[in-house]
Amino acid sequence: MENRVEVFKALSDVNRLKIIDMLSCGELCVGDLIEGLELSQPTISHHMKILKQAGLVKSYKIGKWTKYSLNKESFEDIAEFIKYISSFKEDCICNKVKKGCCN
Repeated sequence: MENRVEVFKALSDVNRLKIIDMLSCGELCVGDLIEGLELSQPTISHHMKILKQAGLVKSYKIGKWTKYSLNKESFEDIAEFIKYISSFKEDCICNKVKKGCCN
């Protein structure tokens, strides 16, 4: 569960959400992100580091350039996790709570 907390923390910033939105169109380098977001290179690099650590973004180098793309498997995993925690299940934490205490 701890790695999912890291994902949600990474998703809790408006600039990182904008980066994810931009990457949904395909691979981009930092220069592309700078143009689209009007943020500095160090700021974009900081956001990319957080997104990579959370497993949401992949990268590879071509010469001096780094290309970034979304890690689609990670997004599928987090979508399944959200569906799981928001659905009824027999082994749910709520079943351990005394029934009727608030009625």
